[in-house]
Amino acid sequence: MIELELYEEIVRLTRQGEPFALATVVAQEGSSPRKPGAKMLICGDGSSLGSVGGGRVELETIEAARVAIAENEIYTLEFVLTEEYGYACGGSMSVFVEPHGRRPLLVMFGAGHVGQAVTALAHGCGFRVVVVDERPDCAVESLLPCADGIVCAAVTDAFGRLKLDPESFVVIATPGHLHDFAAVRGCLSTGAGFIGLLGSGNKRETLLKTLEEEGFDAAQRARVVTPVGLDIAAQTPEEIAVSIVGQLIAIRRGK
Repeated sequence: MIELELYEEIVRLTRQGEPFALATVVAQEGSSPRKPGAKMLICGDGSSLGSVGGGRVELETIEAARVAIAENEIYTLEFVLTEEYGYACGGSMSVFVEPHGRRPLLVMFGAGHVGQAVTALAHGCGFRVVVVDERPDCAVESLLPCADGIVCAAVTDAFGRLKLDPESFVVIATPGHLHDFAAVRGCLSTGAGFIGLLGSGNKRETLLKTLEEEGFDAAQRARVVTPVGLDIAAQTPEEIAVSIVGQLIAIRRGK
């Protein structure tokens, strides 16, 4: 395995938002199987690419990497290369294990001016952004260069191509109320952790009344955050994007 393969896999996993850990030998004394700079990439299922020495050293590194991915924590492992570890060389080595690639998913319904601005800013802030819009002239890479994925489909058809879980964020800003409300209904049938709808106070009241009439209970209605975004008196699409992404970051950071 050459280093290029490992770096290519790092790029691929990062673009897909798949979490992984990178283990790097950072120090060694005496005789050791790998020297500082040797790297191994470990995925959440324990599969790996590269090597930090094999044997028990590698097994314990993989175990620590899986914990690092799950807990999003950094670890430094110290190994004394005795017979217990399958070595008789008597050296020692340190392995630095760091989680990477965990980018929360943001699904942006609507590729208008606000959707474009939110996509660009959210991508720059570490979100993996998928944009949904049924308009072929809007759902194009030239207008959404920062999107990690573009789904050109009607709102109701798009959900079959989305994977929304409690760590996922959704922002809804389609061209019309009917599409907005359809997106809200679809999101409420998923496990999406955050559902934000762009709009006014009147729009909020209309939406909540409509959902109640359709049989959505209070807990379901409470999942919809509308108007979405922090109250910073935003006016332009770019300012609105700041208010929305700022709110997403606050939630992501536990504020």
